[in-house]
Amino acid sequence: MEKGSAEYEKILDELVGYCNDSGTIDQNLYVTYDVKRGLRDSNGKGVLTGLTEISDVSGFAVQDGELVPSDGRLYIQGYNIEDLERGFHGSKFGFEETIYLLLFGELPTRTQFNKFKELMETFRELPRKFARDVILKAPSKNMMNVLQRCVLTLYSYDDCPDDISIRNVLRQSMELIAQFPLIAAYGYQGYKHYYQDKSLIIHNPKPGLSTAENFLRLIRADKKYTELEAQVLDICLVLHSEHGGGNNSTFTTHVISSTGTDTYSTVAGSLGSLKGPKHGGANLKVQQMMDDLKAHVKDWSDEAAIREYLQGLLDKKGFDHSGLIYGMGHAVYTLSDPRAVILKRKAFNLAKGKDIEAEFRLLDTIERLTPELFKEVKGSDKVVCANVDMYSGLVYRMLGIPDELFTPLFASARMVGWAAHRMEELLTGKRIIRPAYKPITKVKPYIPLCDRKD
Repeated sequence: MEKGSAEYEKILDELVGYCNDSGTIDQNLYVTYDVKRGLRDSNGKGVLTGLTEISDVSGFAVQDGELVPSDGRLYIQGYNIEDLERGFHGSKFGFEETIYLLLFGELPTRTQFNKFKELMETFRELPRKFARDVILKAPSKNMMNVLQRCVLTLYSYDDCPDDISIRNVLRQSMELIAQFPLIAAYGYQGYKHYYQDKSLIIHNPKPGLSTAENFLRLIRADKKYTELEAQVLDICLVLHSEHGGGNNSTFTTHVISSTGTDTYSTVAGSLGSLKGPKHGGANLKVQQMMDDLKAHVKDWSDEAAIREYLQGLLDKKGFDHSGLIYGMGHAVYTLSDPRAVILKRKAFNLAKGKDIEAEFRLLDTIERLTPELFKEVKGSDKVVCANVDMYSGLVYRMLGIPDELFTPLFASARMVGWAAHRMEELLTGKRIIRPAYKPITKVKPYIPLCDRKD
């Protein structure tokens, strides 16, 4: 049978039908057996599955013994993210300080930081001919696919890939943190060359520059960027570096690490999680949704038209028919997401007085209208706010970063958090993570093939 033939498609469609018939579970059974769907209670609170010292994410306060919505708070190794952002303001190396903080638990002294940066610079290179033989030899339209494939291939370049001692895992983690931006940038240059017929431009990272500076240098033909651009990207990396042990990709890191497997396999799994549009791919989804909105609403000052469009999204009649307004709502945050608050401020400063300011104000309108619409359409009292994805895509576009690199940039930052959690799991977890699933199938007698009727 030839792949793609009419007979091939017919049989495949028939098999899909069998999947649809056998793979759907009665939704009421989840209530009957009190299943914590998505590892969350019926009130939306996450099921406690572990302990961590790395970060804390909170969207509620306790008043008279009751949980009430509050402005969101994110603490990294005990430091409030807003304090870190203010402290890093104007610094070229806020992300590098955050890497040190997440891996070692405290902010570095000047001497410690200089030694750390020097070591990281030695890691900021790929194996000889890796870009040519691995990244460019099999180009992809999806840069997350490039990252996953390259991470798994780097296993073969490691002299001791399966050693899970903390010393070795730290070394592997620091290498991957330093290499991710290079892989993403080179993968994108390959995509442009092989799929868009553009010139192939490969720059080497420059010693002494920060991750943000080097990334902008790697993706731009002229290698040029402004200090403000580098500082804004630096803060974006800080904000995306860590967000608690319960987010999907970090929990994936814990689950895979608990098996005792190698760092490369673990990170490849985490990348697969982050790639999803409900997780790290959400910032790209926001921009795609915005492009669709612009195609349907010509007057961005017409709040009635915007409201009608958003209601269509919630009714599953618009965009991707998911019922979601991307960039709005969060599993933990209620009144505000501190990362979104910081990025919104950065976005406004970048957009002010430019043509793109109108798009910023459009996002602001969506942020303002959605909570009220959510209550009307969904009939829910859940408090929703803008999340970090609402403004990160806009900031990236203002920095001239192509859509294809939105999620890989997220991954380049979150690799730091994954590394910290992987080491924490190896040091303190000690048990393989294995939750339970209740079987609801009936026992069936086996019937020989010759006795089964079509």
